[in-house]
Amino acid sequence: MLESLGVRQGLHGPAFLLPFFSSLALDFRKIWFKIVVCFCPESAGTDEGHGQGLTDSTDRLYMKLKQKRKGVRYQDMLDLDDLTRQVLENCSISDSRHAGLYSVCGLALRLRDLYKWEKGLDPWIEMDSSVILNWIGEKEENWDQLEEKEFNKITILDKTYDPFDAVGINEVLEPHGFLYGAGYVHSLKPSFLLAVLEEKRLIDGYPVYILGKELARDLLTMPALSQNDRILIRKEAAKLFLWDLIFFIKNSGRGALRFALESYGVKEQDSKALRRNLARISDAETETYIYHELGEIRDTVFDRHIWRDINATFPHTPIELLARVVKDLLADTNEHGRLRHIVREQKEASLALYAAFLDGLRKELFPELKEAFKEFTETHNWQVIEQAISRGYTRAKNYAEMMSRIYSEGKQKNDMNWVEVEMEKRLLNPLGMGKAEGKENASKKHFTEEEDNGNHIDQSS
Repeated sequence: MLESLGVRQGLHGPAFLLPFFSSLALDFRKIWFKIVVCFCPESAGTDEGHGQGLTDSTDRLYMKLKQKRKGVRYQDMLDLDDLTRQVLENCSISDSRHAGLYSVCGLALRLRDLYKWEKGLDPWIEMDSSVILNWIGEKEENWDQLEEKEFNKITILDKTYDPFDAVGINEVLEPHGFLYGAGYVHSLKPSFLLAVLEEKRLIDGYPVYILGKELARDLLTMPALSQNDRILIRKEAAKLFLWDLIFFIKNSGRGALRFALESYGVKEQDSKALRRNLARISDAETETYIYHELGEIRDTVFDRHIWRDINATFPHTPIELLARVVKDLLADTNEHGRLRHIVREQKEASLALYAAFLDGLRKELFPELKEAFKEFTETHNWQVIEQAISRGYTRAKNYAEMMSRIYSEGKQKNDMNWVEVEMEKRLLNPLGMGKAEGKENASKKHFTEEEDNGNHIDQSS
């Protein structure tokens, strides 16, 4: 979800800003080289199967779309190239300010995705490391120039909008076949998006926008977002997201992944078949992303306002991480959410992918699912999965209620330090995420693992 926070102040404060990317550049370039050479030796240096990239004029794209749409006057036509430049610059400003939020490895993975998007490469293509390093240098120089710059206001058809006014901007863009996204994601990082609107659906009374070609995006590769009770599905990002999860899967998830791929008619070791079928699998998983977002929107346990306040008060801390993971699990396990939908529709492949990618803190808070899935592979008994979902929901509900209770009490006391101490003592320490003696390194490890795994669906609203 994208957070629409009412206040902007505090985003530049010392508690929020972390070291800028340039201080990590040397280590990052080494990390990138290792990623390309160690993980992708067969494709490094090749451009087999790459797409068009961003060289095509966005205005030409707009004219193609215009031919399919009626009723928009000539004088109301968008300058799409100009709009794209405005949004892209805001994306770069956000990335330049907040790249230091990520570990070196986490930043490398996100820049890897951003590079592929900019160049129009298929997810499995890895270019020669020297090409990547030159691009990184150019990106650094661009970020250096933008780090202190304020976000641009968005001008469309001679009218100016606040860059976070997604509702107002989309009132203009949607009739033209485009959609804009803006808000705050993890650690209060601003995020922006501009894409072609392919389709609009209504599911359970909520509008769902299926987005095609992305004209502007930032470091975040998320398959779905929700904002103002609207759900955005990013088809381009979803393919990249799925490929990354498969590519970097841990050994503990390989059995479930094998089950999922075979359910889709793909052998795990057949990389060519996976490439041919990636778009089909990604499209088939779209519903699971939609129902995750629906589960989040319709969650009544973790009050949305309290949840936002916790994230805003404790950005980029184990408290924020726990709040987001708990919200994720509630979204997946409640009656409106992802796993209930999977069970209702008996989507074995989707269940297997969920089990394969369940990792880090999510796995610790929801251990029943992995065990239930092992039994399911032998019995195909959906009741076992339903029981695991119910237990996972109960645990997530207990965490959400305790976090809400502690935060509300601290707010009454006007003492956020008390909140931090209580959350650490009662919630974080038992999970090995507190600052108590011997646990600080574990806390950092938890946070880094979640962030590096984690082009997961970040919440907000």
